[in-house]
This record gives sequence, structure tokens and C-alpha cells, in this order.
Amino acid sequence: MSEYNLSHISPVWSRSTSIVADYGEGIYLFDVDGNRYVDFTSGIGVTNTGHAHPKVVKAVQDQAAKILHAQANIVYHKPMIQLTEELSRLLPQRLDTYFFSNSGAEAVEAAVKLSRAATGKPNIIVFQGSFHGRTHATMAMTTSKTIYRAGYQPLVAGIFVAPFPYAYYYGWDEETTNQFCVKELKRLLKTQTAPHETAAIVIEPVLGEGGYVPVPDAFMRSLRRICDEHGILLVADEIQSGFGRTGRWFGVDHSGVVPDIVIIAKGLASGMPLSGIASTRDLMDRWPVGSHGGTYGGNAVSCAAAVATIQVIREEALNENSEQMGALLMTGLRKLQEQYPEIGDVRGRGLMIATEFSKANGDPWGDKASAIVKICRDNGLLLLTCGPYGNVIRWIPPLIVTQSQIQDALTVFEDALRAA
Repeated sequence: MSEYNLSHISPVWSRSTSIVADYGEGIYLFDVDGNRYVDFTSGIGVTNTGHAHPKVVKAVQDQAAKILHAQANIVYHKPMIQLTEELSRLLPQRLDTYFFSNSGAEAVEAAVKLSRAATGKPNIIVFQGSFHGRTHATMAMTTSKTIYRAGYQPLVAGIFVAPFPYAYYYGWDEETTNQFCVKELKRLLKTQTAPHETAAIVIEPVLGEGGYVPVPDAFMRSLRRICDEHGILLVADEIQSGFGRTGRWFGVDHSGVVPDIVIIAKGLASGMPLSGIASTRDLMDRWPVGSHGGTYGGNAVSCAAAVATIQVIREEALNENSEQMGALLMTGLRKLQEQYPEIGDVRGRGLMIATEFSKANGDPWGDKASAIVKICRDNGLLLLTCGPYGNVIRWIPPLIVTQSQIQDALTVFEDALRAA
């Protein structure tokens, strides 16, 4: 590889590769030496429309020539207004008011602040294995790995952790797991944070960093009932599961549940920095004016990219492609599971799929997953691991992926399984 001086870049970033990227095109990344990689990471679920989609690129270029920064406290700008109109076509009708920021963690912070301001209650419930960010409050809400919070104690108070319905981990069927987790959540409300002091329950419709585990629809509906019973807000963290990733616009759409707040980022703007929250006008009106904000939130160029992204997903039927290609990928992976018992579980929705590796005794097998990812990378296929033990390989290709590209990736993966 060509020599580049990397000594000025902080080593705090964990790295999955040492590739120096030059450009991207569709599902492919090209490095500075001209090597091509099949990118099944999508920048951790960001480039849902693929790299450098022409319509998104044009929207960015056109907007950059007009105005780069129009600060939201001072002026309105057309791309933000257009984005609110586009989002209102996707989200449930009552979630009609938006606040924009830059990163997923910032949007989670906004959702927490809105929940506390609107309810007058301090406490937040999250779930085991959750990942909501690495800022001050979101660290306390993140339980997927100790690395994200170790050494930063004491963390923000008022965060309580309930069991996540992760059936494979518990070794139970889905119904038993759901019943257990609902029972434990109700006990949490009796023993650790009373309903009258609990502002919100925050959940990822598909557990992300914690292992790519979809929330069963029945469990999501139970959460809605519990929240309604106790006057608690239900917050869906759709940062990684939104914008077609699961085959629907949002992961929560599979259950038919309408949250009180939806958190969005990642796939929203095809790689431009943009995040936000959607909620009701009633809740937003309870948020004291000036108590939250941000200099760059709702940047004009990023909003223009987001409008184009949503239009591309709609016009090119990428939700449908995500569902169809996800089914194809899942079928292929389950066939491999029959031949390679170290693949303990294959799960997911749309193109947000996990292969979890376990030893014969059921223990997590992180070394095996890491070895397979390395072999795939050496053969031009980029994948990522996740989960507390690093034993889950996640499959998150751009939503534009084709049947032949899925088959090619499965071939590389099978070769890696044989070699690892």
C-alpha cells in the first residue's frame, strides 16, 4: 500500500482495516492503490444508497453552490423545510415535529432531554446490550461493551437497564424470552425506578452493537402497553435500523407500534453528518425554548443530501430490495449454517443480518468470527463484527445490492469458513 503519514490521527478510534480509501462507487470501495473492496459495512449502516449515488452527489453540489451554512437559530432554509415534508410522508402522522443535530449520540441526548422536559421526570430505562452513543449521557445508556464506558465513572445517574429479549443468548424460544423480559421490566418499575419518576423507555428496534438482534413484535407491543399504562414515553432509537435497513422505512414499522419519539441518523443522509428526532407537537411544545440547540444542526448541505436520499430510496424501491435481498442473504447464510455448526444463529430483518459464532459448548467464539472477517477482507469483502464478545458478524450492504453481488459475497464467506 502507498505510504501515508497516519501519525497525526488519534489512536482512540478502533480500526477494522488499515485501508486508505480513495473513492466509492455503489457497493464498492477503492483504495489509493486501486484495489477494489465489496463494502458490506456501509460505513456502519450509513451509505444505504451506496457510495456516491449520483442524485445525492448532485444535491450536495447544487446546495453547496448556494449556501453551506444557514444557522437554525437565525434563519430557516429550504432544504430543512423540504426534509421535514419528506419525513412527514414516512413517519406516523402524529410524529410531525422535528429537531435536527449532527450525530446519533447528539440525537439521543436530544431525545433524553425532551423526555425529561416534557414529562418532568428524571429517569430513563434502556436495555441490556444497547448502544446509544459515547457522549456523557449516552455512555451511561450504552451497555453493549465495557470499552465504551470503562474508566469514565461516575456516569450520568438515572439510567436503568432491563433485559433485552435475546432468545439465542438465553437459550429459550421467543415467547418464553418475551415473557421473562416483560416480567423483569415490570419488576424494574417496582424495585428500581418507579413509573412516576420514569420519563422514557429507549429501545433499538434491532439491537445494533449488542449483536444485531431484532426486537420481537410482541415485545414491542408490550412496551407500548406498559408505557401507556404508566405515562412513560416510548423512544425508538432508529439510528442504525432506519431508512430501509430492515426492509421498512423504520424498524419499528414491523410491529405496528407508534413511538412517542423516533431517533434518526446514519442512513438519513447517505454519509453527510445529520441526525434528528421526530415527536409530537404537544411534546415539542413542552421543551423550553433555548434549552437545547446546536450550531451546525440541520446543516443545509446535509439536509439537501437527506432529501435526495429519501427520494432515491422511494424511487428505486430500496425498501423492497432490502427485504428481497435480505431474504436471499438469510437463506444463503442458513444453508451455510447447516454445514458449519460454529454458526450458532442467523437472524435479522431486511439487510441488517447477523451470523453469531459459538463453540460446541455454546460459549461465544469471538476469535473465529474475527478470523473469518480477516480472511474475507484479504479476499476483498469488508464485514464487521459486533456483540459483547465480538462473535457476531454483521451483514449491512448498501440497499442497492443485487442478487449476483449477494451470491459473490456468500462465496467469499464460504471460502473463509473453510479456511478459518
